[in-house]
Amino acid sequence: MHTLLVATNPDPQSLTHHVLEKLEAALHPMSVEAADLAKERFDPAFTLADRRAYHEGGNYPADIVSEHRRLERATDLVLIFPVYWWSMPALLKGWIDRVFVNGWAFEHSPTSGLRPKLQALTTHLLPIAGDDSGAYERHGYEEALRTQIEHGIVDYCGSRRGATAFIYESEQASSEATARSVDRAVRIISGAIHARSRTLS
Repeated sequence: MHTLLVATNPDPQSLTHHVLEKLEAALHPMSVEAADLAKERFDPAFTLADRRAYHEGGNYPADIVSEHRRLERATDLVLIFPVYWWSMPALLKGWIDRVFVNGWAFEHSPTSGLRPKLQALTTHLLPIAGDDSGAYERHGYEEALRTQIEHGIVDYCGSRRGATAFIYESEQASSEATARSVDRAVRIISGAIHARSRTLS
């Protein structure tokens, strides 16, 4: 098994990166690769070349081919991101837009319909929220976020749903409470991946 951790936050001192490092350590000694999209300067802009590749179902730009190769090595994908406006940051959304494309993540045509292609991948989510869990429940934010990502992206491409673990109140004053929330989320995600490893071994 090989896990790809994808993080999006421009601040290397952010909680996002702290969570990435904690999860990477928790997955030891398994094979893990970390992708810091901001540090790597991934371009999230969906260009005319991307649109042509989408319609052709191939002939992808070189940077997208590299992302495809990286994902093809992975059995598990973990998306680690701060929640912006009840969704993922633009950088991660752009990565999804450009990388999870027709011909690679799925195939779609008016005649044959939809054929998902990522059945070999299990996708886990680790959103970092500023608000508390009560607010997410009252306003339906967690359900909305899960629907757009788990159903709208993961299911659409045929990937298996892995674990989803929210870190709430990430901007609270108590560092001890934040640490407990981080430990819980890391334990949920790493536990799910280790459990899959034991099942497959």
